[in-house]
Amino acid sequence: MSKQFDVIVIGGGPGGYVAAIRAAQLGFNVACIDEWKNAKGGPALGGTCTNIGCIPSKALLQSSEHYEHAAHSFADHGIKIEGLGLDVQKMLARKDTVVKQNNDGIVYLFKKNKVAFFHGRGSFVKAADGGYEIKVAGAAEESITGKQIIIATGSNARALPGAPFDEENILSNDGALRIGGVPKKLALIGSGVIGLEMGSVWRRLGSEVTVLEALPTFLGAVDEQIAKEAKKAFDKQGLKIELGVTVGEVKSGKKGVSIAYTDAKGGAQSLDVDKLIVSIGRVPNTIGLNADAVGLQLDERGAIVVDDECKTSLPNVWAIGDVVRGPMLAHKAEEEGVAVAERIAGQHGHVNFNTVPWVIYTSPEIAWVGQTEQQLKASGRAYKAGSFPFLANGRARALGDTTGMVKFVADAVTDEILGVHMVGPMVSELISEAVVAMEFKASAEDIARICHAHPSLSEATKEAALAVDKRTLNF
Repeated sequence: MSKQFDVIVIGGGPGGYVAAIRAAQLGFNVACIDEWKNAKGGPALGGTCTNIGCIPSKALLQSSEHYEHAAHSFADHGIKIEGLGLDVQKMLARKDTVVKQNNDGIVYLFKKNKVAFFHGRGSFVKAADGGYEIKVAGAAEESITGKQIIIATGSNARALPGAPFDEENILSNDGALRIGGVPKKLALIGSGVIGLEMGSVWRRLGSEVTVLEALPTFLGAVDEQIAKEAKKAFDKQGLKIELGVTVGEVKSGKKGVSIAYTDAKGGAQSLDVDKLIVSIGRVPNTIGLNADAVGLQLDERGAIVVDDECKTSLPNVWAIGDVVRGPMLAHKAEEEGVAVAERIAGQHGHVNFNTVPWVIYTSPEIAWVGQTEQQLKASGRAYKAGSFPFLANGRARALGDTTGMVKFVADAVTDEILGVHMVGPMVSELISEAVVAMEFKASAEDIARICHAHPSLSEATKEAALAVDKRTLNF
């Protein structure tokens, strides 16, 4: 007889492992199934985020930023370095260590919270008495049964038609994190989060980087003023970004990759590079889930159809994170995971999509929450805006990084904060204040009247809130 559980979570990424832990905290007997493997074939909990996404990319971004500072910025601080060198293998090894620390941390959390872990791929077998039978295909195949099922199987990188990933020359985010040496020439197709972050890593380390973007505008989802400021900074750094491009034939050979494309003016162009990173989005991962066996409904993209509470078309089956609608963000998946576990327990789980923050960890960093100025214009809502440059912030001057600004948009009548947009140093940390403020329906004046530490980057947030009422103190 198969093992019985109250809750089975399929997928151990940010959404899945958090859902499993929260369900266990609420008193349920919980199992989590995940198939990620480390180099030795052991479990590597944490999903795409921990293994080939958020965590390793931030490790490489940090390492490459240190290198760039040592090469170009330390002299301004009176620090002299002679014979600066680069050990890419050591850098990659550090990245792998960071990943393993996160993997091991989740294993510890499962033990602490008494979550049963099954290493393998989970798939539906059939509806069983009061629940569902789930097969675990791992080193030894077995079946378990759960009353409630939470699907958190994440997403996969979208390949360019006619140019599948070989992870040697044509790379997904996985291969981009494992390049063994600095390529002389590197191309990226897609200027989204992954493209800009990976492009930044290898540009800092010495690659000549070209980004090919199909859309005519740069970072179209970002507030236009912020996107323009970011583009100006990237141009200055030497990151070559071509917009309005139509990519044609892509050929991979022993000497690298050849890309034929049409530029924004309709001219035929070609680009020869050592490596190509393709970052044109991600697709929901339902491969091998055996959805048909139980009649689980998928949409035309292959995503699992859910309602506002993450309920699927099947009773007692839920789905969260990248495999359902909404932004493909690790923290969104986590919030949904907690909310679903609480809903199973009869509580009222809460996820507010209007206050989900977005971050791009380039230098300068880009972060935002809520509506952009162009969205408000399009909707016809009356608003007022205010911004403050880091150029006028004392802490930014001391850091030697005054690029960018903080911008607020607020309702013209009520002053409620409708969106906050930032580009500059450490804005990935600053955005949280805006998220809290918007969650509590704060006004721009509320932020403007809160005391902020001096000198701190957060003062730029206060000053931008003051700017909404045209009363900045330091600009």
